[in-house]
Amino acid sequence: MKAFYLFLTLAAGVPAVGSVAATPSMPTPFPAVPGDAIPDSRPAVADRLFRSEAVERCIERVSADITDPMLRRMFAQCLPNTLDTTVHPGRTADGADDTFVVTGDITAMWLRDSGAQVWPYLRFAAEDDSLRHLIGGVLRRQFRSLVLDPYANAFLADTVSTATPWAKDYTEMKPGVFERKYELDCLCYPLRLAYGYWKATGDVAVFDGLWLDAVEAVLRTMREQQRKEGPKTSYNFQRTTHAMHDTMSNYGYGHPAAPVGLIASGFRPSDDCCLLPYLVPANFMAVSSLRQTAELLDAVNRRTDLAQECRALAAEVQAALERYAIVEHPKYGRVYAYEVDGFGGAILMDDANVPSLLALPYISDVPVSDPVYQNTRRLVWSEDNPYFFRGSAGEGIGGPHVGYDYIWPMSIIMRAMTATDTAEVAACLDQLKKTTGGTGFIHESFHKDNDTKFTRAWFAWANTLFGELILKLHDEGYPL
Repeated sequence: MKAFYLFLTLAAGVPAVGSVAATPSMPTPFPAVPGDAIPDSRPAVADRLFRSEAVERCIERVSADITDPMLRRMFAQCLPNTLDTTVHPGRTADGADDTFVVTGDITAMWLRDSGAQVWPYLRFAAEDDSLRHLIGGVLRRQFRSLVLDPYANAFLADTVSTATPWAKDYTEMKPGVFERKYELDCLCYPLRLAYGYWKATGDVAVFDGLWLDAVEAVLRTMREQQRKEGPKTSYNFQRTTHAMHDTMSNYGYGHPAAPVGLIASGFRPSDDCCLLPYLVPANFMAVSSLRQTAELLDAVNRRTDLAQECRALAAEVQAALERYAIVEHPKYGRVYAYEVDGFGGAILMDDANVPSLLALPYISDVPVSDPVYQNTRRLVWSEDNPYFFRGSAGEGIGGPHVGYDYIWPMSIIMRAMTATDTAEVAACLDQLKKTTGGTGFIHESFHKDNDTKFTRAWFAWANTLFGELILKLHDEGYPL
């Protein structure tokens, strides 16, 4: 079948998905204050939810090497933002570590966000026992969540509560679930964090029967979402909403998908529904996460059966990506599509949320030097991507979740993360420090012509990701 290419330009509204008001702990913008004069906006020491001595030492050491005052201020308050404001460590009834992580201004725990929020702290876990226990508690909470419902993207602190604004969604809502949008990357982020934790700490205590149950739940879900038994799987989702991106088509089953070996996703990492079922960046992430999980299962659990299942699924998805995810663009040549359906349909665009096409080298095994990735990178960072915006305040990638003209700083961070040219890195840093809306924090998005018009004043993932970028550049000897 001849391929069709859908250049998506339809932006939906701006729903507040379980949002609550920004708390007083986050700063009031100071748009009239020069960047280097923005005051320290970290919470007072007594008000911080968790303190890591290793992280504090790193902030002091790296800050001493940063000559740019604005970057220094941003690094010092962004890197610890997850620990300062979003983590709630505790213990289960049987005494196991249990850490609930909110996103910031949404008081629920996303599998994706929580795994990304604590990711930059793995480098400190081996030298900070309390931090190791905190991250181990995140993993245990994620494992229990996956066992409870691998199709849910976000969970409540109280595992028996039904107090969610999405209780009336047309899907199987269970106690403890905040939202049940199936997102393939939400199966991958816990696997990624588990592997990173193991490599960083050598601790194997968290990889017990609960871990194995979680792996089996992930594999079962991924296999079902290969759609080999037809489009009507056990997962179905509909919502009464004004926003087309908040519900699934075809009575909750989504767009048709040919069973070609890829894994379908109901929603994107932006929590917007997929237009075509096979989200290419998430499938690349799945390949990497499955391979890492197989290595862990072999070494720690001696479960060669599960490890082989992970490797076999990874190989099948990789082969399908090579066959179905690459399209010929008239201007850029061979590029990765954002979504495909296996029938020949493809959507050529990128969304800022990670996993994205831009972030492939960060989130998967795709190397920066891959020619197809480089072609794709040029495409998505241009106006040939319908969700690329450029204005007087900056340029970058957005998405339908917030809509036209709003740039997500996450895309600028990912551009810097994947850049091989120092001038490109410098341009990204310059833009990031000029688009905080006078707060010194990274936001969800800002208007392309006015950075004081931003969404989500408290978005911990983006803050911590910026801290990770500065750590990476410092490690590489980049002048800051």
